[in-house]
Amino acid sequence: MSELTPAISKNSKILALFAVACTATVALVQLLTEDRIEFQSQQQLIQQLNQVIQKDSHDNEMFRDCIIAPTGNDTELLIDVIYRARLNNMPTAAAIKTVAPDGYSGNIELLIALNIDGSVSGVRTLLHKETPGLGDKIELRKSDWITTFAGKKVLDKNDNRWAVKKDGGMFDQFTGATITPRAVVKTVRKTIDYFQANQKVIFNAASNCGVEQ
Repeated sequence: MSELTPAISKNSKILALFAVACTATVALVQLLTEDRIEFQSQQQLIQQLNQVIQKDSHDNEMFRDCIIAPTGNDTELLIDVIYRARLNNMPTAAAIKTVAPDGYSGNIELLIALNIDGSVSGVRTLLHKETPGLGDKIELRKSDWITTFAGKKVLDKNDNRWAVKKDGGMFDQFTGATITPRAVVKTVRKTIDYFQANQKVIFNAASNCGVEQ
């Protein structure tokens, strides 16, 4: 029995060292994977922001210059994050991640970019579950419909043009699918109203999201 004790002790130490090595390897792989995923997410975000806000309209890193949406005058808006564009430290535009909650199949996640004068710089659909071949025309790869917002403004609070044509507005609906574009138009309009009413708060607030510097 006494002869076996040193061997058992040695094997236990080897197993312990092996376990430590395995744990360290797993932790390292996880860390590297998380870093890669974070980098890929950051690059995707930058690409999305560059699609809706012109590169020559800002000289800051918008993905760092962002805030969790402050409470505005419209509690129905489901705004997540606001990315701010500045040129020579002067505000030029903002890209607002928000949700149209009344799509045909539920939430439609949108990125809505607005110039400082309230005009639309661009809109992109980030995520949705709308019907393929019908409501999915809100995707840029399916249709250019989402680009029709660019350059448009809300003239005043009674501007009834911000609706689909079926409702007397200026935006096309889709054949066999009116609910989806109606939901997007409604949310873009409400986001413009929110932005115009809260510009000072939006651009003066300290960054509290995004990548740490």
